[in-house]
Amino acid sequence: MKKIGFIGAGNMATAIIKGLIAQNGDGSFINVYDLSEEKLAEISKLGVNTLSSSQSIVKDSDIIVLAVKPQNYAEVLDELKEVVSTDKTFVSIAAGISIAYVQNALGCNCPVVRVMPNTPLLLKKGASALCPSDNISEDDKQIVYDMFAGSGVCEYITEEHMNEIIAVNGSSPAYIYMFAQAMADYAVSVGIDYDKALNLICATLEGSAAMLRESGDTPDVLIQKVSSKGGTTIEALNVLREQGFSASVKDAMKACTKRAEELGK
Repeated sequence: MKKIGFIGAGNMATAIIKGLIAQNGDGSFINVYDLSEEKLAEISKLGVNTLSSSQSIVKDSDIIVLAVKPQNYAEVLDELKEVVSTDKTFVSIAAGISIAYVQNALGCNCPVVRVMPNTPLLLKKGASALCPSDNISEDDKQIVYDMFAGSGVCEYITEEHMNEIIAVNGSSPAYIYMFAQAMADYAVSVGIDYDKALNLICATLEGSAAMLRESGDTPDVLIQKVSSKGGTTIEALNVLREQGFSASVKDAMKACTKRAEELGK
């Protein structure tokens, strides 16, 4: 079995590691390094190997997941330059970091998979977009796909759209949380218990997603099916339309993409 190394042991790395262990039965093939000794001590409880440096991760792993913030990439990749080779595959999960940036910073034409996961991956409900470089082996490509598919849904996306996809699945949980919070705030303002309202809101979001996935109807058709002429739903929709709900969402997504391009390398 190929060894998988993680540089960084934050929440996303931990979620991916737990998914790998669930798929394979143990963590003996997983190496982890983090600057924080506290995080390493915590992750070691999962039965993985904790190593003393990022260079040791590269030396002792076949596939290396770069689970660090975009602003730390330059420093981390510079540290790895002297120990990389083309038989190492790198996985980048940072917003805006291109395949070319990783290869150039390493000074090596290593295979790279650019991935945009999202935080529901922590609950095995993730949505991850993947873009592998052309020089990756089919074996490594499948291993990386399975790494994320074990914790949710995966789709391959061309790199030209990897910045835009952040707005679609990477940052978008926050939009949905804001929408849920607004609904809950309204419920409280009219005297409905917050916990009861939130329970109903969560179930409604889950059910609506299931309808989108399983009914075979488009979003427009589903909207029509909920909206009786002269009824309550149409009144709510009219206000959302008047106040530019759809346009605001699209503008927010454009702003998200713009920031990804600013962060991008």
